[in-house]
Amino acid sequence: MTQSPPAPPEVSAPVAPPPGKTRYRPELQGLRALACALVVIYHVWLDRVSGGVDVFFFVSGFLITGQLFRASLRDRVHFRATWSRFVKRLFPAMMTVLVGTMIGAYFLLPETRWEQTAGEIVASALFFENWQLAAQSADYFAQHDQASLVQHFWSLSIQGQFYLVWPLLIAAFAFVVKRFGGKLYPWLFGLLTTLTAASLAYSVYLTTADQQFAYFMSATRVWEFALGGMAALAIDKLVLPRALRIVLGWLGVAGLVLCGLVLQVGTMFPGYVALWPVVAAALVLVAGQTGTVFGADRFLSSRLLNYLGNLSFSLYLWHWPVLLFYVLLRDRPEVGLRGGAVVIAVSLLLAMLTYHLAEQPVLRAKRDVQTVGGSYRVGAATLAVVLTLAGAWQLAAVERATFVQKEDDPAHPGAEVLSPGGARAAGDVEPIPPFAALPKQYDNFTEEQCRHSDKNEVVVICTESLHPDPTRRVVVAGDSHSQQFNAALRPAAEKEGWEIISMGRGGCPLTTEAPNNPECASWNETVAQEILEIKPDAVFTMASRDAHPGRDEITPRGYVEQWQTITDAGIPVIAARDNPRFDRSLADCAEKHGVDDPSCSVSREKVYDPQPSWTAVENLPRNVHFVDFSDYFCTPTTCPPMIGNVLVYLDNNHITKAYMKTLSPMVQERVAGILDRVG
Repeated sequence: MTQSPPAPPEVSAPVAPPPGKTRYRPELQGLRALACALVVIYHVWLDRVSGGVDVFFFVSGFLITGQLFRASLRDRVHFRATWSRFVKRLFPAMMTVLVGTMIGAYFLLPETRWEQTAGEIVASALFFENWQLAAQSADYFAQHDQASLVQHFWSLSIQGQFYLVWPLLIAAFAFVVKRFGGKLYPWLFGLLTTLTAASLAYSVYLTTADQQFAYFMSATRVWEFALGGMAALAIDKLVLPRALRIVLGWLGVAGLVLCGLVLQVGTMFPGYVALWPVVAAALVLVAGQTGTVFGADRFLSSRLLNYLGNLSFSLYLWHWPVLLFYVLLRDRPEVGLRGGAVVIAVSLLLAMLTYHLAEQPVLRAKRDVQTVGGSYRVGAATLAVVLTLAGAWQLAAVERATFVQKEDDPAHPGAEVLSPGGARAAGDVEPIPPFAALPKQYDNFTEEQCRHSDKNEVVVICTESLHPDPTRRVVVAGDSHSQQFNAALRPAAEKEGWEIISMGRGGCPLTTEAPNNPECASWNETVAQEILEIKPDAVFTMASRDAHPGRDEITPRGYVEQWQTITDAGIPVIAARDNPRFDRSLADCAEKHGVDDPSCSVSREKVYDPQPSWTAVENLPRNVHFVDFSDYFCTPTTCPPMIGNVLVYLDNNHITKAYMKTLSPMVQERVAGILDRVG
């Protein structure tokens, strides 16, 4: 989430000034190279620590706004030419990296991630990857997806949206100002000031309300582009002594370095703290070319940084997929010093090849490619290749994910093999679900089955009943671990005539204790009220949590207090022992090494104590009934990735819908027995 691309360097001379206007003052000549050097420095250092996206957006706004302003004064903005330069400079490297990433992913990436990755490659190629990631940030289950190979394209997507909209905005505004006889400079500066204030205010608000969503949101980033535009308009009017400019240059560099040490992108950005790196970058640009060996510009404009500036765009695009491919090949999350050197070396080599074999040939191609139409043809051709390959890959992923689970399938008995006298699993049978289908193995309801609570729109109530007059009504309440039991309860409900009412929210167990999550606390209050109004025959929820190697399984006091509230109203509670949680995905291990590989199983004694955690809790409510299905998640000795030819886990802690269906007879027997006893 912290990657930000350096701007593709503009090696051409600055745009000539309009008639009657002077060029930049001598000390401001070469600002384009200085700006690109800023992004290179930020990429090499700060991008790994605090997310260099803010400097990148500021510099992009600085460069393009100055060009558009001068074009508007001269004549008008030529949209086709402006966008063709964008296409010609970005598309060759972008599409080369996307194709290379797809090829590597096909051979190295688990099938569980094919469909997601193909979709994100399409989103990256069409410049809406930031919205894809924003949607996933609001999706609890998508938060369990591993790091995407192309997630670093999110900031490039915002840049693409900016380059599409900004020329239209500036041109339309210039037309209106000229039509009414106004001067463009003050009016445009006022517009940029307004956009900066409004976007920054919204960024501060949304970062507080929903930081993950704010991080990828286009509107929270507009102020960085607009502030860069303000700098482009104002910089030529600032006349400062050389000594002061030397100090400002080094202050800016120091600010960027300290920013990377002090600020944490994961919890603080974008918001007001993004002003720090943006202002630091502005100081470097204001300092300009000092013409002395003591200025920061002497280092920033060096030949080495100039060459790195040429490579920086391709280097940025390659470094992230290379890093993830290295992690996949090594099968360990840590990279280490030697691994980091390998990643940098390989990324640099690929960047050099991409720059010299893809970017430069297009920039130096024959005259027909250099025309506006030629640029668009190059862009269309490269885009068509990426979209075709991604579409074919996505179709292959969908085909591999297609399967039919039969009821009482002797080849795939699943949990039944662990029942006393249960079925035996056939050998040499492909497990179900297919690995490619695992991302779709979360249990869910249709939109038609669900409604928002009148008391709190955060609470979603879903109902499933196949009988007009149900014999029992069972509320399933809590986080994703309770909701996954719906897959086991549905077949039982159909046979018993029950109605299932689901009130679930990812990450929110049924509890009275949620001090660090106000939304979960509010959700729990409303759910308790809804349960008391519905007065179901029973509430099904979780009895424990943290059945995890290295942790002690517990029954939190907040669970017990919530049970007490429900049972005091005469409603029985059925509480199930939690399933195991792991540090890694057993399914990914099984796909890579085989389902029978011992390294893909975890010792049962590392996960479960012989006695469930609730046995140590005092003063339990009298009308709480516990069910323990741990003997169906683990054998007597291990917790394997597959039982009875059915994959048990879809990630590191959730049970597949397919396996839960095979658990249905056991769930039906125990829940029906409790309901019969409590009347």
